[in-house]
Amino acid sequence: MKIIIDTCIWSLALRRNTVQGNPYIEELRNLIEEIRAQLLGPIRQELLSGIKSKKQFDTLKLHLEAFTDIELETKDYELAAEYFNTARKKGIQGSNTDFLICAISSRRKMPILTTDKDFANFQSIFPVSLHVPREY
Repeated sequence: MKIIIDTCIWSLALRRNTVQGNPYIEELRNLIEEIRAQLLGPIRQELLSGIKSKKQFDTLKLHLEAFTDIELETKDYELAAEYFNTARKKGIQGSNTDFLICAISSRRKMPILTTDKDFANFQSIFPVSLHVPREY
């Protein structure tokens, strides 16, 4: 089963000095080796945004080129807007990208690997599933 990797996980692995043994980074490594890690175009954009150094930008861009973006469809965007409206009515906040991730997860039955606690809130109102790191 393919797993959508959220921005925060990619960022932990690619943009920060991380501590060895982080279960989310280890899980990402395993999912990459298993050819199960999925990247979305909006997540790619988030990762590349705000990088001040051209060299760092180019290096990160090069790393991400190994991953093909999931092709998005009109139905993904429509469902994301529906999720946004539903969440707003229930007083739950989120970004457009987060709701798009939820829509893709729901439509394509792909769990999400994330450390973002907002997704636990989304899970209470949308049919999305979260992938947790395996224990080794």
